[in-house]
Amino acid sequence: MLGSSTQLLCEAHDLAMLDLDGVVYVGGEAVPGAPEHLAAARAAGMRLAFVTNNASRPPTEVASHLQRLGVAAAAEDVVTSAQAAAHLVADRWGAGARVVCLGAAGLREALEGQGLRPVTAADEAVAVVTGYGPDVVWSEIMRAAVRIRDGLPWVASNTDATFPAPYGVAPGHGVQVDMLRRFAGVEPVVAGKPERPLLDETVRRVGGRRPLMVGDRLDTDIEGAHRAGVPSLLVLTGVTGLADLVTARDEQRPTYLSPDLAGLLSAHAAPAHEEDGGFLLGGWTARVVDSRLAVDGDGDGADWWRVAAVAAWAHLDATGEPADVTGVAGPRDSLDP
Repeated sequence: MLGSSTQLLCEAHDLAMLDLDGVVYVGGEAVPGAPEHLAAARAAGMRLAFVTNNASRPPTEVASHLQRLGVAAAAEDVVTSAQAAAHLVADRWGAGARVVCLGAAGLREALEGQGLRPVTAADEAVAVVTGYGPDVVWSEIMRAAVRIRDGLPWVASNTDATFPAPYGVAPGHGVQVDMLRRFAGVEPVVAGKPERPLLDETVRRVGGRRPLMVGDRLDTDIEGAHRAGVPSLLVLTGVTGLADLVTARDEQRPTYLSPDLAGLLSAHAAPAHEEDGGFLLGGWTARVVDSRLAVDGDGDGADWWRVAAVAAWAHLDATGEPADVTGVAGPRDSLDP
């Protein structure tokens, strides 16, 4: 179920680890209100870290993109799965180790930043590190695949199945990982979400004793927070909608829920369980009747989503089946700019 905080989240937590696409921006545009909400959270004393599974872009490039959207960000505020992967390799084999780099500039820069020596798949190396790279040639992938099959240790930056390209949703690094895994019969060590190395790397680099993961994806951001043992805030400005939310199992349920990043600037109350089986919060009551979710009342749009989620999860836990949400929609203003 959802957690509660009598403090504003930006006061209860000293570090927000923010996913990017779907949280801070969508495509080439900032999420409405995101720059202002983040500036207010930072002014309240919260550190901001911009965390991405995308291993192709160096932190300087990500920071520049954020700045163009009106979000104050320096390269030191950006932490990538490439950096987490490089740290894993450096921890095991030490600075100066030769590592096959199968990816883009962001991966190469991260490896060099840890004192490692990126090489090709034809060179002597202690490990293979892979990441999203649209210009990686097939011959290099083939050589790396053979070396992984023959026993060279393999670290993958992430396993994201899709990647948001300008021309539409395209295959992500996870597709390449799946191909290499099936060919070589080997499971990689994965640095990115939902595995915990990326979040550990974020805390190590940016600092913070009470971190909060903020994301829009249940299977990477929220599940990653569970694995790292940190609380999470789910925002609904990205890929997760009601149909996704009501099917979430324990490991994909957030601690807090908000339509957008304004949730960082508010306290959070958890819905109360009523005797008749419904859940009540801020004027809204939600229950599942004959397997169908019903929400009645009036009030703040964020509270609608909270009671809807908790009622649906209680039904899922009790029956093993998700509630029917066909035709059910939250208040119009809860997700509008």
